[in-house]
Amino acid sequence: MTIPIRKFDAIIVGAGGAGLRAAIQLSEAGLKTAVLTKVFPTRSHTVAAQGGVAASLGNSEEDHWHWHMYDTVKGSDWLGDQDAIEFMCREANEVVVELEHYGMPFDRLDNGRIYQRPFGGHMSNFGEKPVRRSCAAADRTGHAMLHAMYQRNIKVNTQFFVEWMALDLIRDAEGEVLGVTAMDMETGEVAMFHAKATIFATGGAGRIYYSSTNAFINTGDGLGMAARAGIPLEDMEFWQFHPTGVAGAGVLITEGVRGEGGILRNSSGERFMERYAPNAKDLASRDVVSRAMVTEINEGRGCGPERDFVLLDITHLDPKTIMQRLPGIREIAIQFAGVDCIKDPIPVVPTCHYQMGGIPTNYLGQVVMPTSSGSQTNAPVPGFYAAGECACASVHGANRLGTNSLLDLLVFGKSAGASAVEYLKQAPRAHKPLPQEAIDRSLARLDRLNTQKDGASVHESRLAMQRAMQNHCGVFRFSDKLKQGVERIVDIERQIAATEIQDKSQVFNTARLEALELDNMIEVAKATMVSAEARKESRGAHVRDDAIDSAERPNGRDDKNWLKHSLWFKDGNGNRLEYKPVVMSPLTVETIELKTRAY
Repeated sequence: MTIPIRKFDAIIVGAGGAGLRAAIQLSEAGLKTAVLTKVFPTRSHTVAAQGGVAASLGNSEEDHWHWHMYDTVKGSDWLGDQDAIEFMCREANEVVVELEHYGMPFDRLDNGRIYQRPFGGHMSNFGEKPVRRSCAAADRTGHAMLHAMYQRNIKVNTQFFVEWMALDLIRDAEGEVLGVTAMDMETGEVAMFHAKATIFATGGAGRIYYSSTNAFINTGDGLGMAARAGIPLEDMEFWQFHPTGVAGAGVLITEGVRGEGGILRNSSGERFMERYAPNAKDLASRDVVSRAMVTEINEGRGCGPERDFVLLDITHLDPKTIMQRLPGIREIAIQFAGVDCIKDPIPVVPTCHYQMGGIPTNYLGQVVMPTSSGSQTNAPVPGFYAAGECACASVHGANRLGTNSLLDLLVFGKSAGASAVEYLKQAPRAHKPLPQEAIDRSLARLDRLNTQKDGASVHESRLAMQRAMQNHCGVFRFSDKLKQGVERIVDIERQIAATEIQDKSQVFNTARLEALELDNMIEVAKATMVSAEARKESRGAHVRDDAIDSAERPNGRDDKNWLKHSLWFKDGNGNRLEYKPVVMSPLTVETIELKTRAY
């Protein structure tokens, strides 16, 4: 079989915020750049981001990047790398102003400056009181961001391959990344995209959970490809459950609702967050609010016939404010909850939202690998970069601060693009030869789907995986259930290895696409469950019943034994875990020292 080869200076997989920002950097440098994407770029999951992008512009009140850095380190429960966090917070103002110059239609203050709203965990003067730091375009910030950056890419002649699915990473014997194999989703054509630099911006994998705010395209494709190519996945035990998904639907209700004055209430009408976070109240960090809500429900103070949700109340706000600042939220509440939030509160429950872990990178966007015993040192993988939710520069640590996700896309999308430009300009050369076996793995996967008979159903296998993740690795985690979860996921992995698709045709076969996505999802699910079972402490979004609060272990956090990043390797058919230390030294300022995390 003759496989077509398409050559570019740089290949970017994923056309969300990180991919588009990286593409701008490369195309403006005059490099031949291609972007592969499963959906049209403006339909990437960044479109669902509602609340804003964090930057200490100080347009409404005094703010400082050092305060933003402190909030991010604290929000991460000290698992975030402080060099990367400083880099992100210092770059924030510049990337937001750049975005404004691309044509981003931010909401404005009366003086013409960018409007900023309060957000959970954003505080002034090192935790003193809430501050307005989130730069917003009503409640459609991600939508506006994608359109602004896609238009910029069209201007600089970035080439897009729309409805192409990347299948596998191509690495040579020296470990250098030389591009990807990919499939045209419409025709089934397979091609090799040969590149001198490859950037993954494939987004998260929230669809491994049964209840999720994530789009159906969020299947962890970049993580699965990296794991199969021998790249470890970092900190996969940490998943953020957003406090406010529409009950029964999982659709996101932005934290911006609480930033504009929304209040969480239980069945008695009580503003219960005052008991859990007396200072920040409803604007405490997301993991704190999610656990408070689950506690209220578990203790019988939930709402509805089954007492299985709480209420998000904005009926006290001026309807004009709701229509101006939260028009999309009102629309979502009407469509998915059947309530008009101007008149009635919205039923909400915590739901899987964001993946803090991912492909290990540094703050330059370079993918890094452990190179010595105990993973004490790291070295960049030549020609390979990652940014956005699929990457782990570890700015989010054990729990992401709201609106830092869009900031992550901008800062590290730009950083990865700039690093790739520098790499290509420092060592200009022809494309390296592709290894003979470059296409074999992808063709073998496709052949299995074409020939498998009497195998498991793709739909049933995916559902089994999602339910296992929801039941065994959710908001609260229990030692025995995690052990059972590891065994269950391994069983499901064997089932997935023998999935059968009924329709064997090549042309736009959704069952084939879902089977290929499931190959990626099970790698992420396995990494998550194994890493969570192994971490014997509570930290950020990872809360275990057997990690007891004490003077030595505040909130169950064990800094003596567990202040370290996990690295999960796909090792044959097994699972191997290594660990590396958290970077506690920032680039230019003093270390933010460990303390008990409270709001």
